[in-house]
Amino acid sequence: MDSAIAQLSSVSSINRKMQLQKRLLPSATLRSKLSVSMHLEGSRTERLHSETINTLSYTADPSRSHIEGSMKSYPNKEEQVVGKLGVDDQLKGEVVTQQKRAAKIHDFCFGIPFGALVLSGGLVGFIFSRNITTLSTGMLFGGALLILSTTSLKFWRQGKSSLPFILGQGALAAALLGKHYKSYSLTKKFLPTGFYAIVSAAMLCFYSYVLISGGNPPPKKLKSAEGAPS
Repeated sequence: MDSAIAQLSSVSSINRKMQLQKRLLPSATLRSKLSVSMHLEGSRTERLHSETINTLSYTADPSRSHIEGSMKSYPNKEEQVVGKLGVDDQLKGEVVTQQKRAAKIHDFCFGIPFGALVLSGGLVGFIFSRNITTLSTGMLFGGALLILSTTSLKFWRQGKSSLPFILGQGALAAALLGKHYKSYSLTKKFLPTGFYAIVSAAMLCFYSYVLISGGNPPPKKLKSAEGAPS
């Protein structure tokens, strides 16, 4: 009897253990399933997070490249503007230098003595020859040369152009050259016709040089005034 009772108790204990194991097995499987599902969800979330970061980076890269391209384009435009300004400054400097071209000697430096010589020559010629044409020629041409040269001096002091007066003196020198050359070719006398012909030719060359060079140089006061702002 005792052995039967022991067997029954052992069987009952075994049954209890089997039931307990059956009860515990579902909970373990559930836990494993839950862990696996959590792991899968975590990997999915990580993938989604990485994909969103990649998309954001892709969308940000074009905007950055556009901004960088625009930022790079601005220096090029500035360089072009600076280059254009430099070219404009050079052109302005060349124009100013071309406008400031002038002769080294003023027209009145020789024009006043030339007019005085012609005027005095007419008076001396009239005294010795008593020829009215000689006096009229000296008074007319010499007086006109003196008026033009002195007026050119006044305009030069005021900083104005004296080109019309230089042209007038050149025209008078050419007229004197033609007149004295004709008289010299007829008389073959060096004094006074030959001498005046040579002087008139030299003065004509001088006036031509002043005109070609650009006129009289500006006064020193105007040069200093122009140099002060620069």
